[in-house]
Amino acid sequence: MPTMTRVEKLLSISSEPLAHMPPVNPELLRLYPLGPELLSILERKNGFYAFESALHVFPLTSERVNGASLAEWNSEALWRNGYGDLTSGLLFFAENILLDQYCLSASGVLRFNAETGGTKLMADSLENWADIILRDYDHETGWRFASRWQAENGPVPPGKRLIPKIPFFLGGAYSMDNLWAGDAVEGMRFKADLAIQKRNSPDGTQVRIVLTEKPTN
Repeated sequence: MPTMTRVEKLLSISSEPLAHMPPVNPELLRLYPLGPELLSILERKNGFYAFESALHVFPLTSERVNGASLAEWNSEALWRNGYGDLTSGLLFFAENILLDQYCLSASGVLRFNAETGGTKLMADSLENWADIILRDYDHETGWRFASRWQAENGPVPPGKRLIPKIPFFLGGAYSMDNLWAGDAVEGMRFKADLAIQKRNSPDGTQVRIVLTEKPTN
């Protein structure tokens, strides 16, 4: 029996596809060296959740009940323009439960810290990215938080993620008491504001926190 690739393994433990397949290869994927790899994954499963919804991979097409499509999530008008040039040259294709993003770049797959706008090179292929996710899914996806939250509060709805009441980079605890389920777009806009403030301020400068939605949990 052939050995299963790491991408195949990730797909095998993930949810049903989030959307039907589109009829054409989207132009935005042709701009990245790993675009064909991402297209191959999405042709097999067009968007999905994994690790109790901690990992969310965006579909190529939008079916509103399941949230944004890849193109919609990468729209400048949605949230990414709030980061200025920190998102230049990046295609955001997945996110973890705490809104850190996974993106394609000219050099490979990066992890994007939503609170600071910083990036870290993870892998030179989506196969190797999938391997890292599978080997360290708790750290990479925030699975432990997703699992505990949903055990206590029910499923995190599509389009929502867990957002810290006090940002992590400002000393907020990685604890359930510091998390609430909020709209993913509003969460990214909030974190973009933090990232720009941090970028433009010397160490020790106070950061202004404005909650755009009242926590309910």
